[in-house]
Amino acid sequence: MIAPHPLVERAAAHDIALHTVDARVGDDRLVAAAATTRGPGVPQRMYSVSKTVTGLAVGLLAAEGVLSLDDPVVKHFPDLVDGHTVHPWLEATTLRHMLAMVGPHRSTTYKVREGGWLESYFRVEPTHPPGTLFTYDTSASYTLAALVERTTGGSLADYLRPRVLDPIGISPGLRFLPGPDGFSHGGSGLICTPDDLGRLARLLNDGGVHDGARLLPADYLAAATTPQSDPATQTWGGTFRAAYGYQLWLPPVGGWLMFGLGGQIVYGDPELGVTVVVTADSQAAASGDQKLLDAVLDHLVGPAREVARDRERSGMAGTTSPAGDECIDLAWPAPRHDAAHARPLAGTWTTLTPDAGPGSLTLDVGAGGGTVASSDGWSVTLDTAGPLATRVHDEPAVVTAGWSAPDTLDVRAGTHGDELATLRLRLALADNGTLAVQSQGFGETLDPRWTFHAAYTPIAG
Repeated sequence: MIAPHPLVERAAAHDIALHTVDARVGDDRLVAAAATTRGPGVPQRMYSVSKTVTGLAVGLLAAEGVLSLDDPVVKHFPDLVDGHTVHPWLEATTLRHMLAMVGPHRSTTYKVREGGWLESYFRVEPTHPPGTLFTYDTSASYTLAALVERTTGGSLADYLRPRVLDPIGISPGLRFLPGPDGFSHGGSGLICTPDDLGRLARLLNDGGVHDGARLLPADYLAAATTPQSDPATQTWGGTFRAAYGYQLWLPPVGGWLMFGLGGQIVYGDPELGVTVVVTADSQAAASGDQKLLDAVLDHLVGPAREVARDRERSGMAGTTSPAGDECIDLAWPAPRHDAAHARPLAGTWTTLTPDAGPGSLTLDVGAGGGTVASSDGWSVTLDTAGPLATRVHDEPAVVTAGWSAPDTLDVRAGTHGDELATLRLRLALADNGTLAVQSQGFGETLDPRWTFHAAYTPIAG
């Protein structure tokens, strides 16, 4: 039996769903893998990887002479500052400050569930002069995306498509989710395929040149991949504390890093020709993003860099490895299952805790799976034999389930529509027939009602 890849083992230990994995030296793919229903050609939300793409658009506009990175941001939004008292720290904030995450705000200015994201950048009181402190501010990236769209008169993706995306073969479905005021969410809304990210990573590694044609400005890329600010006060782990360029992390191992919520990872090292792309959902694990990134650095980035160095030492740089691809199996996270623990449950249970959870649950489950439905209108189909591609809450999902203890059924659903989320459900039947339920929801914008403890009693008949 082939031992599981160490990355897969570490992810499984933390209940992290790996979607895709790709590690290369040059054009030679060292590792290829895909999990159930996911693959390099399946689009998904890439979250803060969006920031890098937004930065490239700003860099292109600067190279075209349409704007300068030293422009004050207020210059490009006169309608949002005219008639208002502009704080001098905001007035002094340039596009370069925003790209380097050294703007004047202590954090993202907008509230995810509220409107006025763009306006918030100009209304929330600054906390410090720009250029002094590193503060990871997604509203700055959103504002930069709005600047691109106001300047070009089209969408962020439409501006980039003929200049960058089409020439390198990016899928036509690449898009950005809009913010509440209609601008592309350039801070977190990118939806594309893992293959798209790999193509973009190789373009960055090649200095912005593709098939002999320069697609990205050399001076912007040089600055973007050079330390521009010091994120040493970050608390997300050592990888995020080394240095920051323009909408790119610069990890201590060298190279550059794009990182998105849930474990969307793009790593590149231009000197060694290494690219690594991982997509995942780590939200169900405490500090899951950092745990996954550490595992990727240990088991993908490190080995790929060693392969590149070995090739350099042996004079084989740029050649194809005789070993070829290593295809690894990405097993979807699943609860433990022992059919001996199963208890057939069929019928409707009504709540004993009206302030928590749905008013009632209808079950039709046994050792092999079945369905769990609620009076709230959701239904989950499950199969204890393995991952099931289905829909949960009207979103595409992968569901796994198992009878993990006597009379205890665990259900795990990973949804992957325009948002990534993980739902975990435990149903435990007491000796007196009471059904205890624990539900856990993990996702940036997931409704809090999916996290609750509740108890139910069977309805007679």
